[in-house]
Parts: sequence; C-alpha cells; structure tokens
Amino acid sequence: MNIDFLKTELIGKTVPRPSSGTLSGHAAGEPFDKHIESVLKKKYPANVKRQYQYLNELFEHHKAAHSYENRIALIKSPVARLLLMRGKATVTAWSPSSLFEEKQDDTADILIVDGIPTSKFQIIDVKTTNLSKEAQPPNIISAEKLANACLYMLDNNDFDSISISYIGIGWKLEKINDKEMLVCKSVDIKHLFKSNPSELYINWVAAQQLQFKVEKLSQNFKGDTEQWCKEFINFYVTSCKNHINKKLNKLVPFEKYLN
Repeated sequence: MNIDFLKTELIGKTVPRPSSGTLSGHAAGEPFDKHIESVLKKKYPANVKRQYQYLNELFEHHKAAHSYENRIALIKSPVARLLLMRGKATVTAWSPSSLFEEKQDDTADILIVDGIPTSKFQIIDVKTTNLSKEAQPPNIISAEKLANACLYMLDNNDFDSISISYIGIGWKLEKINDKEMLVCKSVDIKHLFKSNPSELYINWVAAQQLQFKVEKLSQNFKGDTEQWCKEFINFYVTSCKNHINKKLNKLVPFEKYLN
C-alpha cells in the first residue's frame, strides 16, 4: 500500500514532548511513531497493526494451534517468520491471558497487512532525528538478520512476502501555546530494496548493525528484489571476511609467544 502521502500529511504536525523529558533515542521517536500509526489507520483502518498486535490476533484466530510448530506455521513465509515471530519459549507460553507486548527490538514499528492471516507484510520502521543536534546514524537492523532474510528469500524463491520501508522524521523542539512540542520539519520515505547494497555500512562493533540516516539512503538500485538479495549477501560476506581478517592480523604480534 502506498505510504508516500505521509510526506505531506506529517510536515508541520506536532506531538507533545515525551513525559520522560528525554529527547533522545526511543523516547523521542515513540510519539511520532504512534502518530504515524494513527494517520495510517485512518487511511487503512483494517490493515495497520503493531507487530505484537498482529501476532496476538493471529494466535487468537487460531486457538487450536497449541504447539510451537503449529503456531509458527501460521506465518507461511519463512522470511516473514524470521523477521516477525517471537522466540520458541515465548511463542510456546503464549495464551489469551498472557499476550505478547511490544518490544523495542521488534523488526517492525508498524505492519501493513492484507488480513489475518496474510501472505504479504509491509514492514515500516520509523526513525526520528533532532534537527537541532548533530547525531550519529541510528541502528537500523542486524546485518546478520538481514543476510539470513535474503538467504530465506533466495532459498524459497519468495520475493513478494515482505517489503521494508523506513520513515525518517526530522523534528525540532518548539514552544506552542506555552507547551513544549516536537514539530515535524522533514519527512523522508525510503525503501530498503531500492537502496544500493554496496553503499550500506555495517558497524561491527555495534552488534553488526546496519546504520544509516534515512534521508541519505540511496534509492538508485535498478535490479529486482532477487538481485538485491544476492548483492547484499555478497556485500555482507565480503565485509564479514574483511572484518575477520583485520581481527586476525591484530593477533600476529602475539603469536610468537604461543606454545
């Protein structure tokens, strides 16, 4: 579903300063994340879910599925299952009286789906930036997890089950009617499979996270999703080998003292 309308819908919109008082990280991003969700729900009321909400509703719609194997099988696509399903112990323990709650490391901030169950998942991740400060690119997703997602897509010839989009919000703190508000000044919407894999950056120190500012993510990739997956895996493997070789080279001075 098209989300480009958000570019004009969000500019100038305000959200209250977080009650925690902090203006960094998840606390600052959450108000805009929730606002974007509400805007999308107005346009697609039956299709917009939080990741945990979708899983709760999926399991509630299939109460006869009690085992871990039966529950994960409710998501037919292996790549969607990899990105969206919870761990074995958590899935096994799920019950109507013990529902999933939101996790900060969920792959999707927002999901757009066709129904419950669905065969296609539009994964949306919201990233926010305080335009009044110079900030490092945020963590986006584990490069290893993304490489595995590409592997699943290639192994199963499954290139239509998921799409991954990023909404970048640039905001400034302003006082409006004596209240401190975060005001949206810029909106960028980018799609992962339109980026150039060779231009991505993996921070190996920060848990192998891909890091980029949404507004700077290129959209010049000309191939299809299958080709993107192949090129990302090539980029990931090459980067990983280079990282390992650098680590090994640092050990050379010590090796003369090994038994």
